Order: sequence, then C-alpha cells, then structure tokens
Amino acid sequence: MMLDRLFDGAKRSGRQTPANNGVLDLSRRSFLAAGCLCLGCGLPTASFADAPHAKGQAPAFYRLMLGDFEVVVLSDGTNMLPATKLLRGDPARLEQALRRNYLGDLVETSHNSFLVNTGSKLVLIDAGAGSLLGPSNGQLLGNLRAAGYRPEQIDEIYLTHLHADHVGGLMAGDQRAFPNAVVRVSRRDTDFWLSEANMRAAPAEAKRFFQAAMASITPYQQAGKLVVFDGNTDLIPGVRAQAAYGHTPGHTMYVVESRGEKLALWGDVVHVAAVQFEDPTVTIAYDVDAPEAEHVHELAFADAAENGYLVGGAHISFPGLGHVRRNGEKAYTYVPLNYSQAG
Repeated sequence: MMLDRLFDGAKRSGRQTPANNGVLDLSRRSFLAAGCLCLGCGLPTASFADAPHAKGQAPAFYRLMLGDFEVVVLSDGTNMLPATKLLRGDPARLEQALRRNYLGDLVETSHNSFLVNTGSKLVLIDAGAGSLLGPSNGQLLGNLRAAGYRPEQIDEIYLTHLHADHVGGLMAGDQRAFPNAVVRVSRRDTDFWLSEANMRAAPAEAKRFFQAAMASITPYQQAGKLVVFDGNTDLIPGVRAQAAYGHTPGHTMYVVESRGEKLALWGDVVHVAAVQFEDPTVTIAYDVDAPEAEHVHELAFADAAENGYLVGGAHISFPGLGHVRRNGEKAYTYVPLNYSQAG
C-alpha cells in the first residue's frame, strides 16, 4: 500500500511530453525498482555472512557405475602424514616433488574404502581406521549410512592388509561393526600379524601394529566369520584377489570387472601420489619389504598405463579414483577421474 500511494503521488506530479504522448516518463515498473533501491538507502547495511564458520565437509561418498556394478567410495577421514620423514628416496627430489604439487612436509592423507554392489552381494574393501587413529578418522560408518546402506547389509569385507587404518573400523566399541559380514584376507597377512611370537619379537614401536590387527580381527575369527585365501584368488563373480606383496607380507589388491570395465583397487600401493607416480622407486617406512613394494609399484603403474583401466587408491586424495599415464621411460602421471554427477 505504501508503494502504491507513492506511485499515485508521482503520477499526479509526473511531467507529460509530446514524445511519450501523455505517458509518464516514470513507469510503474521502473519506479518500483527505483523505490526499492531508495528505500534501502537510509537503512543500516546488512551482513548476511555474519555467522560462524561451518567447517568440515559434507558426507564423503562418491558413486561410480562400473558395468553392472555400483562402486561407492567411502571416506573414513584423513590424517596428516609426515611425508618427508616417512618416504624413502632422495630427500631433495622428495621435497621438490611435494613443492611442485603445492604440498609441504605434512600431507593430509585420505583414507578411502570401497563398497562394491554387484546386485547380489555387498562387498566392502577395507574398513578404515575406526577409533584407532584419533578423531579425524572413524567416519566410515556415517558415510556408509549417508550413502544409503547399513552396516548389517554388508555381506563380505575384503582387506588389502591388516594395518590399523584398514582394519580398525571392523569394530564399534567392543562389538563387530558389521555383524553379518564374512571377512576375507590373505593367509600371509594373518600368519604374520596375528602371531603372538612375531609381536613379541617386534621392536617396541611396531608392537601396536600387531595389537591393532588382533583386536580388530579376533572377534570375527571367534564368530566363525574369518576366511583366509592364498595368492591370486577368485572370490565372487566379478571380484578377484591379486597378490601385491611388499607393503605387508600378504598385501593384496582387488580387481573388479563388469561388462568389460575394470577397476583395480590398490590398497597401499601408493601413499603420496604427488611423489610416487613420478618416481616409483620411492617407498615408505611402513613397507615390510621395501624392494618388493618398489617392484609392485612398477608393475602396477605399467599395467594400468598400458591397459587404461581405472585404479583406486586407499590413500590417494578422495575419492581416490583415476587413471595412470606413462610420462617418460620410468615415470608416470596420475589423472584423477573426471567428476560425474550421475554416478
């Protein structure tokens, strides 16, 4: 009503000219627009950003169709990796590679797990750290639910190896987080990490690796839910285990294939992509057998580059999916997967 009265007043005082044949120079529409601007001139300036920083990210999951299978990447969180301290290679070259990729000595490292829905089976590959690595991890179950699944729906869990950041999420407190799931893992890793004798013989700083594996795996073993395999093994139609020893005695990658499309889930073949693709000879202090781990880098990178299939890394920046391109005789480039809203 106030704007109508203002308009009526302007109409009574408006000037008519031959050019507009008696029509007011100021149209109702332009007047209303001008009036809105002018009415705000005398008001205090509003600040719509006057709110606390939200911080944090949205639920971290990413869907991908691979033939007839749906693959969902699930983040368990991140942690800060002291790259220059842990990576094994020429220190100057390590630092240069990090700087070229706008990274420092500490690299925020993703912890990715992969859910494969074959239509008849729900298979989770790696279970995250759970509560074993502090508050920046342990997000797997929340992201699983956000993606539309429930822990009790998981049929099988395939572990690339038994380090804490891959097995800790098997437990929720003192209960199995995935009560109906069968856990499958290489016999070489269970023989090594579940051995009391090996734990007693290990250096003091390494005993925690054995303790984490035992605490996470034993409840499944006691429930009859642990199944071990040897070497390269077909697990279910479309998913097979492929030996990639070196990082741990039984470190295993999982190859997923459907309708001619292929995804190799590497586990810990790569820890710092900015460094190791460019120089596959770089290993990490956590590698049990560094020369064998280096050999796996070379084989995995070369095969992925030659055949063009998709790869997924547990510690490549979320969602950790991409391709590998050869860059010279012995160097490679990682090409992150182009984002797709369709999944």
